[in-house]
Amino acid sequence: METTLVSRINSILQGFEEYWVDGVLNKPKVIDALKSYDHTLLKQLLSDEVIKDTYSTNIDGVVLFKQEEFIDFFRYKDYWNDSFTRYSNQIGLANDSHYLRYNSDVVLDFPYKDTVLEGGMTKEDKAKNEIYYHNILAKEEIDVLFEPKVLSNVKKYSLEGVKEVNEYNGNDNLILKGNNLLAIHSLKKRFAGKIDLIYIDPPYNVKSSNNTFLYNNKYNRSTWLVFMKNRLEAAKEMLTSDGAMVIAIDENEQAYLGVLLDEIFPTYEKHLITIIHNPRGVQGTNFSYSNEFAYFIIPQGKKTIADRKLSESEISWSPLRNWGGESRREDAKNCFYPIIVKDNEIIGFGDVAPDDYHPTKNVDEDGYIYIYPIDASGVERKWRYARQTVEQIKNMLMCVEGKDGNLDIQIGKDFGQYKTVWQDPRYDSSVYGKQLINKLVPNNPFTFPKSVYAVYDCLYAVVGKKKDAKILDFFAGSGTTGHATMLLNKNDGGNRQYILVEQMDYVESVIVERMKSLIIDEQFKEQNSSFVYAELMEHNQRFIRLIDKISDENELEKLINDIKENAFLNFKVEIDRITSQDDCFKSLTLNEKKNIIINALDQNQYYVGCSELEDSSYGINEQEKAFNYSFYKGGIGDE
Repeated sequence: METTLVSRINSILQGFEEYWVDGVLNKPKVIDALKSYDHTLLKQLLSDEVIKDTYSTNIDGVVLFKQEEFIDFFRYKDYWNDSFTRYSNQIGLANDSHYLRYNSDVVLDFPYKDTVLEGGMTKEDKAKNEIYYHNILAKEEIDVLFEPKVLSNVKKYSLEGVKEVNEYNGNDNLILKGNNLLAIHSLKKRFAGKIDLIYIDPPYNVKSSNNTFLYNNKYNRSTWLVFMKNRLEAAKEMLTSDGAMVIAIDENEQAYLGVLLDEIFPTYEKHLITIIHNPRGVQGTNFSYSNEFAYFIIPQGKKTIADRKLSESEISWSPLRNWGGESRREDAKNCFYPIIVKDNEIIGFGDVAPDDYHPTKNVDEDGYIYIYPIDASGVERKWRYARQTVEQIKNMLMCVEGKDGNLDIQIGKDFGQYKTVWQDPRYDSSVYGKQLINKLVPNNPFTFPKSVYAVYDCLYAVVGKKKDAKILDFFAGSGTTGHATMLLNKNDGGNRQYILVEQMDYVESVIVERMKSLIIDEQFKEQNSSFVYAELMEHNQRFIRLIDKISDENELEKLINDIKENAFLNFKVEIDRITSQDDCFKSLTLNEKKNIIINALDQNQYYVGCSELEDSSYGINEQEKAFNYSFYKGGIGDE
């Protein structure tokens, strides 16, 4: 793909015959001319406003050329040598100005660090030679890529069933299908600075056949880092001033991700938590792995993490009666009152006793026991809570029999600070992940989904006290984050909102079906569990899906004709040469032909941008138009 900037530079260089040998640009000679400040070359380059704006700066009326940055442009070089790539060159798919593809020998802090990788993850995306868009050289292309996309196929699911909707109120739960990088940039239009928590479980770059990040790239780790960097930088803009992010990760990329997070979130604290999610372990060469990790990225210096709710077996009990210094009745008179018990159950609280009333520890009145804060020595002390506040903690109190035979009151501490190692039978991904989702959505493709309670506790730690929190997950997977959000709301009557993004085809067959099952579940009927479903409107992406399904040459030829008529193509591609009658094309394998066609598609046109909302050629109906104007608040095109 030749950008506007590259096109302008090449056009100027075409006017210098001395820089070309047999039609090939002699880059070292150009670089030498730049380093020697060749007057003619610099004058021509600076005569172009696009080049001048990008590679110069004005200081007190003096124009300075950014020589080193411009020379960096010439360091991006591709090497092509097999029949597939030779044919790509012939039809215009690849030439020396196609920088930053997978085999670019570019090393920054890590390769491609200053680039944007759209990063499709579907099966058909594996065939794509995805381009790394450089932040300077391809600024216009990135702007188009990140333009908010049209939302289509919009439906609302609720207890009443499913219906079309033409507006979005901002509080509805949302499930969005489409490339998550583009989805984040679309969501930013509505939710920038409004998300309280982002929880993600990204693909792990594992060294096995189970790698969910299968890019045919020698810089596999760098590809993964670019993939994550692009998404994390965009997602950061979604957070509120006290918002936090939680990232589940395994041992393969945990260390590298940590360094990346330090760069993107310099003013945040970063805490690494170990979660025992597979107590049986996964056999490795030297160790059996039973844990994963979770990074908590929280604003620096703020109390963000809530106290952890303890299980019954973890609750610690202690006397409600004070002891030690300043624990006597006279130290706080409003803390000397009876707690009323019947059949060892606390049923109420009496008034503060008059100063001249001196009861025994237990006073029996018609079967009701009035318990006062008096110790074993008969010293009148005080309760730890005043009369006006004790009723708020009634559910934390317990009546017990003391060693002296008298009844006494204890208080339980059912919360505590989170530790950095989490271990709980409920985190077992087999029982509370796979088995749970199988009950909700039989025959789903997930082999090891997250335990809903592991995700629940991650969410609770951050937004347990924020009952109206907005929670985003742009690697939604099987929809566990949505499920955990609903559990949080059920347990405390909250109205938290989930926003789930996933681009795989199982969005409807798994995530939507899972959330539909929960809507009609008795335990969730009392809460607002409805959700809106929408898709980033596809254009070229649908052709990629069709190409992936093709299994013979005849089908491919028919599709090529459809693509010529209806697809948006890379403007450099001589599409008419892609035909089964072309000898070069005929010599390629079916998979190579499919790859050629996929790469002939304009990558900026995989999805339909909102600037095309009124273009009738896309067939956008009035209901979808209304929804988009509502969702983007009429701000379409106001980037």
